[in-house]
Amino acid sequence: MIRFIFVALFLFLYLILGIPVYLILRLICKINKKAGDYASLRLVQWAFRVILKISGTEITVLGEENVPDEAVLFVGNHRSYFDILLTYSRCKHLTGYVAKKEMLKYPLLRDWMKALYCLFLDRDNVREGLKTILQAIDYVKEGISICIFPEGTRNTGDELSLLPFKGGALKIAEKSGCAIIPLSLNNTIEIFEAHLPRIKKTHVIIEYGAPIYPKDLDRETRKHLDTYVSDIIRETIRKNAALV
Repeated sequence: MIRFIFVALFLFLYLILGIPVYLILRLICKINKKAGDYASLRLVQWAFRVILKISGTEITVLGEENVPDEAVLFVGNHRSYFDILLTYSRCKHLTGYVAKKEMLKYPLLRDWMKALYCLFLDRDNVREGLKTILQAIDYVKEGISICIFPEGTRNTGDELSLLPFKGGALKIAEKSGCAIIPLSLNNTIEIFEAHLPRIKKTHVIIEYGAPIYPKDLDRETRKHLDTYVSDIIRETIRKNAALV
């Protein structure tokens, strides 16, 4: 329970004390957008690493060399709020995450997310959902990577299971021409969600798969791209289960 208290306190202080920092970074962006964006990225990554340290999370990372030095679409399985901290803290370049629209209810947090190119998906409105995907495609074309968890929600089932992927998410790669990087996460639910409200010292595995360029796949595989990518992630988390 002590870890949860320290994490909550750090997050609260970061959001409150970070208000003037946020305003300064927005000012820097008006003068030099790239410098301001990267300063925001590195600051948030620092905060996430502090939270992971407080949480006692031990991380084994595999295949990070597979991520090309270009904008990509990260596609991962999703079992914990900590999935965002674990993966975002490792992004070398600007990366926006696709989050549920409900995150817009949280002041300060939503402002940081917007500044970091996060998008807010309305899962109940097809038209608004399409707009979000189109914006993500534009971001990729501008050199900003996107990370999405196509299961649509956190999977609370068996550790080695995946919920069906929402195929529309992969249109980001198909329409922009970028690579898909399968992102496989093991044991992240054990950090927090498996025993709320306690945060436990946990060993997690992150593996970055080889890049997949949809244009290089045969027609039949492209037609079932969501299944193809989810199968790769499923096989990887099963393989890595023995490493936890």
